[in-house]
Amino acid sequence: MVTGANGAGKTNLLEGLYFACTGRSCRTSNEREVIRFGAGTTRTELSCQGEDGLHELTVGFSAGQPKVMRADGASVERLLDLGTRPLVSVFLPDRLELIKGAPAVRRAHLDQFVAALWPARTTTRRLYGQALAQRNALIARIRAGRAGRDSLESWDAQLAHHGLALMNDRRTAAELIDEPFERLGQELGLHSRPSVSYRPRSKATEPDELSAELAERVELDLERGFTGHGPHRDDLATTHDGHDLRAYGSQGQQRLALLALLLAEREAIAAHRPAAPMMLLDDVMSELDRDRRQALVDLLRSSPGQSVITTTDLEHVPGATDADVTHLAVAGGRLLAMAGE
Repeated sequence: MVTGANGAGKTNLLEGLYFACTGRSCRTSNEREVIRFGAGTTRTELSCQGEDGLHELTVGFSAGQPKVMRADGASVERLLDLGTRPLVSVFLPDRLELIKGAPAVRRAHLDQFVAALWPARTTTRRLYGQALAQRNALIARIRAGRAGRDSLESWDAQLAHHGLALMNDRRTAAELIDEPFERLGQELGLHSRPSVSYRPRSKATEPDELSAELAERVELDLERGFTGHGPHRDDLATTHDGHDLRAYGSQGQQRLALLALLLAEREAIAAHRPAAPMMLLDDVMSELDRDRRQALVDLLRSSPGQSVITTTDLEHVPGATDADVTHLAVAGGRLLAMAGE
């Protein structure tokens, strides 16, 4: 439990934890923003206990310089590829875009969930992206008269091959969280049949079928200048009583759906990986009523894994002062001693 006044640095603490676990910010894509005002460098150091012992992760970043990441003293290119790093799931107020924002946000999140479930499948999305970029580049050359249409066939086959693998991964991942999303959503207060489902753009079940769909749309692709059909147009839909929460959900329902989604994913990951993700929940209680605060705390207590909750007022968090809860305080951007010390 982390407490502090507004602007004290609670969100920065969660961001630092996320940065140390993943090598990137949970708040911004501009990494210059993770550096403290007036400083030229930021650095995080994380000690984590795994099944095989203690591990040390460090991330250092200076403006204009490459990011330096190390695991147990050895340089690594990506922390996300490490099996020894803690998995982490984060709730921030602006993450409501995952429910009410554009499909691209949900696609990226779904692919991250797939990677957390099955690390060996992380290359599927990358290979599809590479094939898509090559096909789009070829379309540009055809439009410019520098290539013939017959050369599209081989790229259609590659795109279809990787696309079907990507679709299957996404579909399986979405199916894993459908039941827990409904159950957890109802426990949090979404009583009328909450549901999450994968919505692929293609109806293909075999690579040849997706390749044929691409071939049927060549004229339209040449007119637009890019590939307009395929898994890069998929979506992950959340509904409540059969209605799309993105369009028809209230702000409160969207917030509960986001919590249910993150908790459902945590449950699925815990069943497939050695440890459940650490939950980082920033200012989550301020927008919930008393019953839903209690329901959320009960769900966090009954599930495996660590949870870090920030709040301006301990009274907003049921059980915050219990003996088994570690309490930290933040003021002026600094972490103070634990309560009682």
